[in-house]
Amino acid sequence: MYDPSQLRTFLAVAQTLSFTQAARRLGLRQSTVSQHVRRLEDATGRILFTRDTHTVELTEDGEAMLGFARRILEVHEQASAFFTGTRLRGRLRFGASEDFVLTRLTEILEAFRHDHPEVDLELTVELSGTLHEQLDAGKLDLVLAKRRPEDPRGESVWHDRLVWIGAERLRLDPDRPVPLIVYPPPGISRALALEALERHGRAWRVACTSGSLNGLIAAARAGLGVMAHSRGLIPPGLVRVPERAGLPELGEVDFVLLHGLRHDSASQGDAAQALAQAILEGGDRLHRSR
Repeated sequence: MYDPSQLRTFLAVAQTLSFTQAARRLGLRQSTVSQHVRRLEDATGRILFTRDTHTVELTEDGEAMLGFARRILEVHEQASAFFTGTRLRGRLRFGASEDFVLTRLTEILEAFRHDHPEVDLELTVELSGTLHEQLDAGKLDLVLAKRRPEDPRGESVWHDRLVWIGAERLRLDPDRPVPLIVYPPPGISRALALEALERHGRAWRVACTSGSLNGLIAAARAGLGVMAHSRGLIPPGLVRVPERAGLPELGEVDFVLLHGLRHDSASQGDAAQALAQAILEGGDRLHRSR
Protein backbone atom coordinates (compact mmCIF):
# COMPACT_ATOMS: atom_id res chain seq x y z
CA MET A 1 0.00 0.00 0.00
CA TYR A 2 2.82 2.39 0.86
CA ASP A 3 5.84 2.79 -1.41
CA PRO A 4 9.15 2.66 0.56
CA SER A 5 10.64 5.46 -1.54
CA GLN A 6 7.69 7.68 -0.68
CA LEU A 7 8.04 6.80 3.01
CA ARG A 8 11.75 7.70 2.96
CA THR A 9 10.89 11.03 1.37
CA PHE A 10 8.19 11.63 3.96
CA LEU A 11 10.64 10.98 6.82
CA ALA A 12 13.24 13.29 5.28
CA VAL A 13 10.71 16.13 5.02
CA ALA A 14 9.38 15.45 8.53
CA GLN A 15 12.87 15.57 10.04
CA THR A 16 14.14 18.64 8.19
CA LEU A 17 10.77 20.45 7.86
CA SER A 18 12.02 21.53 4.46
CA PHE A 19 11.28 20.14 1.00
CA THR A 20 14.54 21.71 -0.22
CA GLN A 21 16.70 20.08 2.46
CA ALA A 22 14.90 16.75 2.01
CA ALA A 23 15.61 16.86 -1.74
CA ARG A 24 19.29 17.60 -1.03
CA ARG A 25 19.52 14.74 1.47
CA LEU A 26 17.91 12.22 -0.87
CA GLY A 27 19.56 13.42 -4.08
CA LEU A 28 16.19 14.14 -5.68
CA ARG A 29 14.60 17.10 -7.42
CA GLN A 30 12.37 19.18 -5.18
CA SER A 31 9.48 18.48 -7.56
CA THR A 32 10.03 14.74 -7.02
CA VAL A 33 9.92 15.22 -3.24
CA SER A 34 6.62 17.09 -3.57
CA GLN A 35 5.29 14.36 -5.84
CA HIS A 36 6.24 11.61 -3.36
CA VAL A 37 4.51 13.43 -0.50
CA ARG A 38 1.41 14.08 -2.61
CA ARG A 39 1.18 10.40 -3.64
CA LEU A 40 1.58 9.26 -0.04
CA GLU A 41 -1.17 11.67 1.01
CA ASP A 42 -3.34 10.26 -1.78
CA ALA A 43 -2.64 6.71 -0.56
CA THR A 44 -3.53 7.54 3.05
CA GLY A 45 -6.38 9.87 2.20
CA ARG A 46 -4.98 12.30 4.78
CA ILE A 47 -3.02 15.56 4.75
CA LEU A 48 0.38 14.88 6.31
CA PHE A 49 1.90 18.38 6.16
CA THR A 50 0.63 21.93 6.34
CA ARG A 51 2.85 24.22 4.32
CA ASP A 52 3.08 27.75 3.02
CA THR A 53 5.88 29.76 1.39
CA HIS A 54 7.89 29.88 4.63
CA THR A 55 7.06 26.94 6.90
CA VAL A 56 6.40 23.20 6.80
CA GLU A 57 4.71 21.50 9.76
CA LEU A 58 3.45 17.99 10.43
CA THR A 59 -0.28 17.57 10.88
CA GLU A 60 -1.69 15.27 13.54
CA ASP A 61 -2.00 12.55 10.88
CA GLY A 62 1.60 13.26 9.83
CA GLU A 63 2.77 12.73 13.42
CA ALA A 64 0.96 9.38 13.43
CA MET A 65 2.55 8.40 10.11
CA LEU A 66 6.06 8.91 11.54
CA GLY A 67 5.96 5.74 13.60
CA PHE A 68 4.26 3.69 10.88
CA ALA A 69 6.74 4.83 8.20
CA ARG A 70 9.74 4.03 10.34
CA ARG A 71 8.50 0.55 11.24
CA ILE A 72 7.52 -0.27 7.64
CA LEU A 73 10.99 0.72 6.42
CA GLU A 74 12.70 -1.25 9.19
CA VAL A 75 10.84 -4.42 8.18
CA HIS A 76 11.51 -3.71 4.50
CA GLU A 77 15.27 -3.42 5.16
CA GLN A 78 15.28 -6.59 7.29
CA ALA A 79 13.52 -8.55 4.56
CA SER A 80 15.87 -7.23 1.88
CA ALA A 81 18.94 -8.18 3.92
CA PHE A 82 17.55 -11.64 4.70
CA PHE A 83 16.73 -12.60 1.13
CA THR A 84 19.83 -11.10 -0.49
CA GLY A 85 22.03 -12.84 2.07
CA THR A 86 24.12 -9.73 2.76
CA ARG A 87 25.69 -9.68 6.23
CA LEU A 88 27.69 -6.71 7.39
CA ARG A 89 30.88 -7.35 9.33
CA GLY A 90 33.80 -5.47 10.76
CA ARG A 91 34.53 -2.65 13.18
CA LEU A 92 32.51 0.58 13.12
CA ARG A 93 33.65 3.56 15.20
CA PHE A 94 30.63 5.81 15.75
CA GLY A 95 30.69 9.16 17.53
CA ALA A 96 27.56 10.82 18.95
CA SER A 97 27.28 14.27 20.47
CA GLU A 98 26.55 14.71 24.18
CA ASP A 99 23.28 16.32 23.03
CA PHE A 100 21.82 12.87 22.41
CA VAL A 101 22.53 11.34 25.82
CA LEU A 102 18.90 11.79 26.93
CA THR A 103 17.24 10.89 23.62
CA ARG A 104 16.10 7.63 22.07
CA LEU A 105 19.25 7.20 20.00
CA THR A 106 19.79 4.05 22.04
CA GLU A 107 16.75 2.48 20.34
CA ILE A 108 18.28 3.10 16.91
CA LEU A 109 21.60 1.60 17.99
CA GLU A 110 19.90 -1.38 19.60
CA ALA A 111 17.97 -2.12 16.40
CA PHE A 112 21.16 -1.76 14.33
CA ARG A 113 23.00 -4.25 16.60
CA HIS A 114 20.08 -6.67 16.28
CA ASP A 115 20.05 -6.43 12.48
CA HIS A 116 23.86 -6.56 12.12
CA PRO A 117 25.22 -8.71 14.96
CA GLU A 118 28.59 -9.24 13.25
CA VAL A 119 29.41 -5.51 13.24
CA ASP A 120 31.59 -4.50 16.20
CA LEU A 121 30.08 -1.13 17.07
CA GLU A 122 32.29 1.19 19.15
CA LEU A 123 30.43 4.23 20.52
CA THR A 124 32.16 7.47 21.51
CA VAL A 125 30.10 10.20 23.24
CA GLU A 126 31.79 13.60 23.17
CA LEU A 127 31.32 17.28 22.45
CA SER A 128 30.41 18.02 18.84
CA GLY A 129 33.61 20.01 18.31
CA THR A 130 35.74 17.16 19.65
CA LEU A 131 33.95 14.63 17.43
CA HIS A 132 34.69 16.75 14.36
CA GLU A 133 38.38 16.79 15.32
CA GLN A 134 38.47 13.02 15.87
CA LEU A 135 36.74 12.37 12.55
CA ASP A 136 39.25 14.58 10.73
CA ALA A 137 42.07 12.70 12.48
CA GLY A 138 40.74 9.37 11.18
CA LYS A 139 39.76 8.13 14.65
CA LEU A 140 36.04 7.77 13.83
CA ASP A 141 34.12 6.39 10.85
CA LEU A 142 30.76 8.12 11.35
CA VAL A 143 29.71 11.08 13.49
CA LEU A 144 26.34 12.50 14.55
CA ALA A 145 26.92 16.03 15.81
CA LYS A 146 26.14 19.71 15.43
CA ARG A 147 27.36 21.27 12.21
CA ARG A 148 30.27 23.66 12.72
CA PRO A 149 29.30 27.17 11.55
CA GLU A 150 32.29 27.39 9.22
CA ASP A 151 31.96 23.83 7.87
CA PRO A 152 29.35 23.09 5.15
CA ARG A 153 29.92 19.33 5.28
CA GLY A 154 27.43 16.83 6.61
CA GLU A 155 24.11 15.23 5.77
CA SER A 156 21.34 17.05 7.62
CA VAL A 157 19.44 14.85 10.08
CA TRP A 158 17.51 17.51 11.89
CA HIS A 159 17.27 21.32 11.90
CA ASP A 160 16.50 23.23 15.09
CA ARG A 161 16.95 26.50 16.98
CA LEU A 162 19.22 27.14 19.93
CA VAL A 163 17.44 28.68 22.92
CA TRP A 164 18.37 29.78 26.43
CA ILE A 165 17.17 27.42 29.15
CA GLY A 166 17.35 27.33 32.93
CA ALA A 167 15.43 26.52 36.11
CA GLU A 168 11.87 27.84 36.14
CA ARG A 169 12.53 29.84 39.32
CA LEU A 170 15.70 31.47 37.97
CA ARG A 171 15.63 35.26 37.67
CA LEU A 172 18.41 37.16 35.89
CA ASP A 173 19.58 40.55 37.17
CA PRO A 174 19.90 42.84 34.09
CA ASP A 175 22.62 44.85 35.85
CA ARG A 176 24.88 41.85 36.46
CA PRO A 177 26.78 39.54 34.06
CA VAL A 178 24.79 36.62 32.68
CA PRO A 179 25.77 33.44 34.60
CA LEU A 180 26.58 30.79 31.99
CA ILE A 181 26.54 27.02 32.20
CA VAL A 182 28.68 25.77 29.33
CA TYR A 183 30.66 22.94 27.83
CA PRO A 184 34.43 23.49 27.69
CA PRO A 185 36.04 24.39 24.33
CA PRO A 186 35.61 23.32 21.56
CA GLY A 187 31.89 23.11 22.39
CA ILE A 188 29.86 24.53 19.48
CA SER A 189 26.91 25.72 21.60
CA ARG A 190 29.38 27.41 23.95
CA ALA A 191 30.97 29.33 21.08
CA LEU A 192 27.58 30.39 19.68
CA ALA A 193 26.39 31.56 23.11
CA LEU A 194 29.50 33.66 23.74
CA GLU A 195 29.37 35.16 20.24
CA ALA A 196 25.71 36.13 20.70
CA LEU A 197 26.36 37.81 24.05
CA GLU A 198 29.43 39.65 22.76
CA ARG A 199 27.50 40.83 19.71
CA HIS A 200 24.69 42.03 21.95
CA GLY A 201 27.12 43.81 24.29
CA ARG A 202 25.90 41.78 27.26
CA ALA A 203 28.40 41.00 30.02
CA TRP A 204 28.72 37.37 31.09
CA ARG A 205 30.58 35.06 33.46
CA VAL A 206 31.03 31.30 33.51
CA ALA A 207 29.12 29.83 36.46
CA CYS A 208 29.72 26.17 35.57
CA THR A 209 31.81 24.23 33.05
CA SER A 210 31.28 20.52 32.43
CA GLY A 211 32.01 18.12 29.61
CA SER A 212 28.99 16.07 30.63
CA LEU A 213 25.43 16.98 29.70
CA ASN A 214 24.23 15.53 32.99
CA GLY A 215 26.64 17.85 34.81
CA LEU A 216 25.28 20.88 32.97
CA ILE A 217 21.70 19.85 33.66
CA ALA A 218 22.41 19.43 37.37
CA ALA A 219 23.92 22.93 37.53
CA ALA A 220 20.99 24.44 35.63
CA ARG A 221 18.42 22.70 37.84
CA ALA A 222 20.26 24.10 40.87
CA GLY A 223 19.68 27.59 39.48
CA LEU A 224 23.35 28.40 38.89
CA GLY A 225 22.71 30.02 35.52
CA VAL A 226 21.50 29.59 31.96
CA MET A 227 22.69 27.41 29.10
CA ALA A 228 22.31 27.41 25.31
CA HIS A 229 20.50 24.30 24.20
CA SER A 230 18.58 22.87 21.28
CA ARG A 231 14.87 23.73 21.48
CA GLY A 232 13.89 20.15 20.67
CA LEU A 233 16.10 18.61 23.37
CA ILE A 234 15.18 20.61 26.49
CA PRO A 235 15.71 18.25 29.45
CA PRO A 236 12.99 17.63 32.05
CA GLY A 237 13.05 20.13 34.91
CA LEU A 238 14.30 22.99 32.74
CA VAL A 239 12.41 25.61 30.71
CA ARG A 240 13.10 28.26 28.12
CA VAL A 241 14.24 31.58 29.56
CA PRO A 242 11.46 34.12 28.87
CA GLU A 243 12.09 36.91 26.37
CA ARG A 244 11.73 39.54 29.08
CA ALA A 245 15.14 38.44 30.39
CA GLY A 246 16.62 40.27 27.39
CA LEU A 247 19.01 37.55 26.26
CA PRO A 248 20.05 37.65 22.57
CA GLU A 249 18.81 35.26 19.91
CA LEU A 250 21.13 32.31 19.45
CA GLY A 251 20.19 31.36 15.89
CA GLU A 252 19.72 27.98 14.28
CA VAL A 253 21.63 24.72 14.43
CA ASP A 254 21.87 21.66 12.20
CA PHE A 255 22.55 18.17 13.49
CA VAL A 256 24.39 16.30 10.75
CA LEU A 257 25.95 12.96 9.88
CA LEU A 258 29.54 13.01 8.68
CA HIS A 259 31.44 10.08 7.22
CA GLY A 260 35.14 9.50 7.66
CA LEU A 261 37.36 10.36 4.71
CA ARG A 262 38.34 6.76 4.21
CA HIS A 263 37.61 3.32 5.60
CA ASP A 264 39.99 0.43 6.22
CA SER A 265 37.72 -1.93 4.29
CA ALA A 266 34.66 -1.98 2.07
CA SER A 267 32.68 -3.71 4.82
CA GLN A 268 33.52 -0.89 7.23
CA GLY A 269 32.17 1.64 4.73
CA ASP A 270 29.05 -0.47 4.18
CA ALA A 271 28.44 -0.68 7.94
CA ALA A 272 28.82 3.10 8.30
CA GLN A 273 26.37 3.64 5.45
CA ALA A 274 23.86 1.21 7.01
CA LEU A 275 23.99 2.96 10.39
CA ALA A 276 23.71 6.36 8.72
CA GLN A 277 20.58 5.19 6.90
CA ALA A 278 19.09 3.86 10.16
CA ILE A 279 19.70 7.22 11.87
CA LEU A 280 18.20 9.17 8.96
CA GLU A 281 15.10 6.99 8.93
CA GLY A 282 14.74 7.15 12.71
CA GLY A 283 15.69 10.80 13.08
CA ASP A 284 12.37 11.79 14.64
CA ARG A 285 13.38 9.78 17.72
CA LEU A 286 16.36 12.06 18.32
CA HIS A 287 14.34 14.95 19.68
CA ARG A 288 12.15 12.85 21.92
CA SER A 289 13.09 11.82 25.46
CA ARG A 290 13.69 8.22 26.37
